Amino acid sequence: MNLPPTVTPRAFERLSEIGASEQGKALRVAVEGGGCSGFQYDIRLDDPATDDLVIADGPEKVVVDPVSLPFLAGATIDFADELIGARFTIENPNATSSCGCGTSFSI
Repeated sequence: MNLPPTVTPRAFERLSEIGASEQGKALRVAVEGGGCSGFQYDIRLDDPATDDLVIADGPEKVVVDPVSLPFLAGATIDFADELIGARFTIENPNATSSCGCGTSFSI
C-alpha cells in the first residue's frame, strides 16, 4: 500500500492563520492533467467530500480525492514564505521531472 501524503506543521499553521476551519473549509490538494509537464497541482480551499482522505491537525484539514491520492503517495505538503511569494508547496517523490514554478510535473 502507498503511503498517504504528509502535511507539515507549517502548512497547518498557515491554514489556521487564514481561518480555513472557521470558514468550514479544508485545503484541497488535487492532481489534474495539464501544465507544461503533463500533470499539475490544484491547491485551493474547498469543502471536504465524503470520499476524500482527510489529514487533520486539530480543526485544520487537508483533503485529497481518491483519484489524486496515488499521484500524491508519500508526498509532503508544506507552506513556503519566500521572496518570490508565499504558497503551499508539494515535495512529490513520484514526480520524475517538474517545471520551474513547481506546479507542473510528470511521472
